[in-house]
Amino acid sequence: MSLPVIKPQNLSEKQTEMMRLIAEIMEIRKRGEQPLAYIRTYGCQQNVADSEKIKGMLEVSGFSFTDTPDDADFILFNTCAVREHAEDRVFGNVGALKNLKRRHPQILIALCGCMMEQKHIADRIYSSFPFVGLVFGTHSLHHFPELLYRALVDGRRVFERGNDDQMLYEGFPVHRDGAFKGWLPIMYGCNNFCTYCIVPYVRGRERSREKDVILKEARQMIESGCKDITLLGQNVNSYGKTLETPLSFARLLQEIDEIGGDYWLRFMTSHPKDCSKELIDTIACGTHISKHLHLPFQSGSDRILKAMNRHYDRKKYLETIAYAKEKIEGLSLTSDIIVGFPGETYEDFKETLSLIREVEFTSLFTFIFSPRKGTPAEKFDDPVSAEEKGKWFQELLEVQEEIAAKRCASMVGQQERVLIEGVKEKTGELNARTSGNIIVELQGDRSLVGSFQNVKITKARNWILKGELI
Repeated sequence: MSLPVIKPQNLSEKQTEMMRLIAEIMEIRKRGEQPLAYIRTYGCQQNVADSEKIKGMLEVSGFSFTDTPDDADFILFNTCAVREHAEDRVFGNVGALKNLKRRHPQILIALCGCMMEQKHIADRIYSSFPFVGLVFGTHSLHHFPELLYRALVDGRRVFERGNDDQMLYEGFPVHRDGAFKGWLPIMYGCNNFCTYCIVPYVRGRERSREKDVILKEARQMIESGCKDITLLGQNVNSYGKTLETPLSFARLLQEIDEIGGDYWLRFMTSHPKDCSKELIDTIACGTHISKHLHLPFQSGSDRILKAMNRHYDRKKYLETIAYAKEKIEGLSLTSDIIVGFPGETYEDFKETLSLIREVEFTSLFTFIFSPRKGTPAEKFDDPVSAEEKGKWFQELLEVQEEIAAKRCASMVGQQERVLIEGVKEKTGELNARTSGNIIVELQGDRSLVGSFQNVKITKARNWILKGELI
């Protein structure tokens, strides 16, 4: 079934004017020599990309940035609703700002992101945190300057959520956090409605960005020195279905890969039901595309996959993996797993363990089921105790640790091309990453940060490698 075509809208002239007016206001309200903003981002890479847009709009509005909230004139937490732990951290950290607001009443404290699209969360913020002056959800990003202006000028609290107009907005100024690693959103929203997942409710339906806009942004990133570009979407494999001229994700990936330069191209996240042979073939033949596939399977049990509304079964998943291993030399596989989904038995869990052993993933992102208010799974019977789920979780970690240690040990003696990402403060060692997304630690000068280097793997330590420069 084809999806409705969504034509992008540009950021309005009104928002540009609001940014100009905010700059004038902050010249008066600033506490120091210049207005400072503190932005803290929780959750996924899509939230990071949203924060970069917010920073871009703040920069146009005259702000610089600080790493400490104590120095800030404007404090913003960009929140995540996927895990309960992330929500708890937000509430705790917002509560800690109460005394700062008391000492400096002119500070504006704001919350945005996925948590704020949930009415019960926004209501709790309104009633329990009266010092929070601005709250807006994911669908209000395109008029953030207007909301900020109202909060600064009116002196009243501004709360806005639930206004999904099903549109896609372009033309945001972007302040990128990294000099050589960057995020490039290609689509927003999700149509899958997995029973445990809150994302479709807080991010809305699928909307794909135009190919030419994505290619232009990719070229700009490469020309500015970006070495590692990650294409983002809740389900990148569904890209292109809302375009006037539909385009597959594999074809988009191929066109980006054809841009000249020295860089790696990654993407996340892929849904197994939409991971095509065309996409795998594109990765296999790519010049810049990382030989790394993140393909969340969540459970090895067909019964649980059906309860999760995942639209594939164990056999289909393993067939996709087998084809990818056959076609992509040196493939690195990672995945997501939920342990203790409502109704899961130990027999179901053992099917997950057997799938892990069969595939031999490089690494896994593992979670104990966390019910999300408003999702179908919140109401499912869940008879297994948290203690029992914890035991299963530990068993899974032990199995994966054994697999990761074996895989890393097999790489000792090999040569790898890595991107030097940073310096470990405690040891002074360089942190690097392979095309397959495996971390390598090595000795070297910090001037190498941001460059590609060839290393020889000398030692394996579970899922981290040690290496030396060649």
